[in-house]
Amino acid sequence: MRLLGIDYGQKRIGLALSDATGLLARPWKTIAREGNPDQVAARIAGEINALKTDGDGLGGVVVGLPRHLSGDAHEQTRAVEALAARLKHALDVPVVLQDERLTSYEAEELLKVREPDWRKRKPLVDAMAAALILQDYLDARPRPASTEDRDC
Repeated sequence: MRLLGIDYGQKRIGLALSDATGLLARPWKTIAREGNPDQVAARIAGEINALKTDGDGLGGVVVGLPRHLSGDAHEQTRAVEALAARLKHALDVPVVLQDERLTSYEAEELLKVREPDWRKRKPLVDAMAAALILQDYLDARPRPASTEDRDC
């Protein structure tokens, strides 16, 4: 079942999706962060509910949790925790927080390889950061042993 990754920025919200096997994340889209926190959460919940009715469904939501490099919380950390709480209340799929330190920087560096013009890269960074957050979450999950592993 697919998972949705969210990079909740101050101006834009990056969204990413995993494949149906839950192994690979890819950038999906970016939406503008407009309105008050309740309106933003409702808009994201609407995107999530639309995904749930899609043929591949949706098994959960992974929200990037920003922190200082030291691990300490900052202003945006509290905003993301509040968003996650709103989503948990509004949705019937699990909502988890995932450390997102340096994902925007890493996304920018990855995109530089394909697009040298920063003006063309800028709208892509948030969705790429969401994909990196989601991929980190997917990679950290335990995987069931395959039949090949058991035969060894």
